Amino acid sequence: MPRDFDIGKYHDLDPVTRVLMGPGPSDVPPRVLRAMAAPTLGHLDPEFLTLMSETQELLRAVFQTDNALTIPVSGTGSAGMEACFVNLIEPGDQVAVVVKGVFGARMVDCASRLGADVIPIEAEWGRAVQPEAVEKALQGRQPKIFAVVHAETSTGVLQPLSEIISLAKAWGALVLLDCVTSLGGVEVKLDAWGIDAAFSGTQKCLSCPPGLAPLSFNDQAVAKVRARKSKVPSWYLDLTMVGDYWGAERKYHHTAPVNMIYALREALRIVLEEGLETRFARHWLHHRALVAGIEAMGLRMKVPPEERLATLNLVVIPEGADDLTTRRALLAQFGLEIGAGLGPFAGKVWRVGLQGHSATERNVMLFLTALTSVLRAQGVKVSGDGPAAAQDVYAHAGRS
Repeated sequence: MPRDFDIGKYHDLDPVTRVLMGPGPSDVPPRVLRAMAAPTLGHLDPEFLTLMSETQELLRAVFQTDNALTIPVSGTGSAGMEACFVNLIEPGDQVAVVVKGVFGARMVDCASRLGADVIPIEAEWGRAVQPEAVEKALQGRQPKIFAVVHAETSTGVLQPLSEIISLAKAWGALVLLDCVTSLGGVEVKLDAWGIDAAFSGTQKCLSCPPGLAPLSFNDQAVAKVRARKSKVPSWYLDLTMVGDYWGAERKYHHTAPVNMIYALREALRIVLEEGLETRFARHWLHHRALVAGIEAMGLRMKVPPEERLATLNLVVIPEGADDLTTRRALLAQFGLEIGAGLGPFAGKVWRVGLQGHSATERNVMLFLTALTSVLRAQGVKVSGDGPAAAQDVYAHAGRS
């Protein structure tokens, strides 16, 4: 240790408790934290290999798929995105990407870096892409991949998929789905919807700490990887090798993040114990209560009702309110985190997450009460009783 190094100033870790209602991460259940603290096993220990298999089985159930190649990639959701692209794309491939927010734009960037001939299909921020726009963009093209964000975290839009998937399939494309902010919160059915490849993240609606990226490839996607003319450009994310570690051979590739996989296994157990349909209904209920409260206060939502995402809600910042002042006050006075707007929405909206363990009546009521207090402190007129309006939604739901 250097002679002048003062180790005494580094105290025991004791993070403050927050209520996480931003775009992610979400609150983590105590069961998941306890699982993370279990003794670390070797990544080729027979007991851990059994836990790996169980994690895959649980992931398939949540993705609603029978895909053999269903694994958690070591890395955050962005690593899942990159794993999909580096394995599926070769230089010169035509790749169609729906762009309606930050994360669609990220996919364009990623595909472009791999030498793809990218076909951007753009929609207005805060809106879903329409089938007519997809059809027009694909005319005369032969995309090998059609990539779309299911739940756009930057805009709070839930993209309708049925028609645009049919169009992509008609042009012979494999469909790649970003379901980072939807998996475990709203319906995701890989097999029934005809999704060929998909990726997600652990820190959103699965309510597991960030660090793993669930991923699933069907047989058609795996065949495309196997038929590559060139090596996968990323050694670490090469699914021909990573898949052998997660497959029957259990062939060593890298040291798996053992305790994170414990955590994911426990988080998936919690999801399936609740039941997928029950869980989806819970997220939509709290979304409806939040919207009712916001509108009763005289505020408004950014996204049209038919395109809103239950798990990430965009609230338009009212006149007279300061974005940063409001978010800082919510954090300092109430321990409540919400997210700022991104891109053209910066300074214009707040992003309010209702994801997994954070999607509760308690949190909705806390947010509406806290926001009312903070806005009034800035001299902003709040016209109605947001918490009462939300409570009315819960009361009616309880009687249904």
